[in-house]
Amino acid sequence: MKNRFSLSAYGVGWSANRRILAITVVLASLLALAGVTAYVTGRHGQHDASAGPTPSVPSSSSTSNAPSTEPEAERVSVPRPPQVSDPIAFAKAAAQMLWSYDTRDTNREQQLAGMEAWMTEESEYSDWASVSAQIPDPTLWSRMADQKQHATATVAEAHYPTAFQQALAEDPSAITEAYIYAVTVTGKQTIAWAKGGGGAEDRSITLAVQCRPSADCSLVAIAPNVAP
Repeated sequence: MKNRFSLSAYGVGWSANRRILAITVVLASLLALAGVTAYVTGRHGQHDASAGPTPSVPSSSSTSNAPSTEPEAERVSVPRPPQVSDPIAFAKAAAQMLWSYDTRDTNREQQLAGMEAWMTEESEYSDWASVSAQIPDPTLWSRMADQKQHATATVAEAHYPTAFQQALAEDPSAITEAYIYAVTVTGKQTIAWAKGGGGAEDRSITLAVQCRPSADCSLVAIAPNVAP
């Protein structure tokens, strides 16, 4: 039986056709050897409009008593990407970033700018549209800010989907074209707002992460749903 997961499915819903083609070509041999067919599911739907979408835990600058010398645009709750070369470690950090935000000290434009810093600089692979879609529209963000809504996140675990592992085992060298890995992360998001309101929910997301040798990892896309 063929697996339901395909790295070529990263292109589903992308705005640039060339990016779809690039991802497909890069990993075509890997998928062919594994007998993987495309799993066309549309964009990952785990983000909740009421929770907003997602980036970052509160920054250390917000809790420090020392005066900050950073520009105002830098004093926001979106963390900088970690300098790591392990896809699992990077995906955990990226998921935590995507599930955390603080409308009390970060406006929507700052949130997006902080998220974009996590993206790969290789434009032929970067799917910024799938990542930026995690953020609510300006009207909803404004309403969240009125309620001082903020969220933190904890990560429970992260793993390579089974079909990705099988495909990689079939042909380890196929990954070397673009070094893009699929990583599924699970965890919990805790949300709070004015007057003591709050709640929590379990979260799960599959990320496309690029980790070239001798370079820090970066985010490529929010991947479609895949078999675990």
